[in-house]
Amino acid sequence: MSVRPIFVVAGVGNGTGTGAATARLFASVGYNIALIGRTAEHLNKLADEIRGIGVEAEAFPLGSGSYTSSSIQAAFAAIKSRWPACPLRVALFNVGCWVRAPFLDITPEQLQESVDIHIVAAFAFAREVILAFKELDLDEEGGKGKRGTLLFTGATSSTRGNTLSSAFSASMFGTRALSQSLAKEFGKENIHVAHAIIDGGIITDRTKTYAPKDVLANPDRVVHPENVAESYLYLANQGRSAWTWELDLRPAHEKW
Repeated sequence: MSVRPIFVVAGVGNGTGTGAATARLFASVGYNIALIGRTAEHLNKLADEIRGIGVEAEAFPLGSGSYTSSSIQAAFAAIKSRWPACPLRVALFNVGCWVRAPFLDITPEQLQESVDIHIVAAFAFAREVILAFKELDLDEEGGKGKRGTLLFTGATSSTRGNTLSSAFSASMFGTRALSQSLAKEFGKENIHVAHAIIDGGIITDRTKTYAPKDVLANPDRVVHPENVAESYLYLANQGRSAWTWELDLRPAHEKW
């Protein structure tokens, strides 16, 4: 078993989006990969793919099938058991619950699920990550001088509301506020927290089912998950004298 840093990501979907692309990239630069999610089949498939390039990867499906505080805590306990000698250095919360509907059509259940994912689960994930970081010495490789990096995937709705996005925006504002609060509280402990606003449509198998064909065919109109992953690696490699809390990413021809 190699003693290498761990990258943990919550939210990889079916393996075609940002979480999976980021896992692949971090695997390629020397991290053990821990995959947290709801669907064991997708997690195991991605873990097998990564192991195929000679990198240690493990799936940690949530026992309850949902992102609860207890299931997230159990997943992190399992990660520590799997790699007891390896430091957790980078973590990405990439989980989403997309609610797009007129305000009066949104049910209490839909609102609660959005809040549970983007605020409650994000809070629980961040707690486990920061507790793990606080146990580590500073990573001085490359002059980084940090204990670890905690990343959150945000969206256009993280900064502004719009028609049809009342529930989604309200909860995504919460994720952003959590990220900013953690960055201010734990930066003084050399823990780097960063939030990324993805201002545009990310190409996944899901978006391909509903996005206009002319948009999908135009590389200047879409966000490729591999490019987002490159930005996440950049954040993880930042030295302590020049940290980013928030960056926004958008395709070249996005209206903003």
